[in-house]
Amino acid sequence: MNQPQAQTNNPLHGLTLERMLTALVERFGWAELGRRVNIRCFNHEPSIASSLKFLRRTPWAREQVETLYLDTLRSRPRGGA
Repeated sequence: MNQPQAQTNNPLHGLTLERMLTALVERFGWAELGRRVNIRCFNHEPSIASSLKFLRRTPWAREQVETLYLDTLRSRPRGGA
């Protein structure tokens, strides 16, 4: 019964791939995202729709995008009022 605890510690839990990709595009832009994760759908006529289609059926590419997203979370300054 440790499953719920494991999910609460997972920063990707409840986060859609579309939301993750949109945040990365907003932060880096397509050119920089394509440099960091060198896949065709980021470098040639990029779009959210085509990228999502590719990432959903290509586990190694999705893993790279998730890793980059997690790295951006770690490098973001912690907010405090």
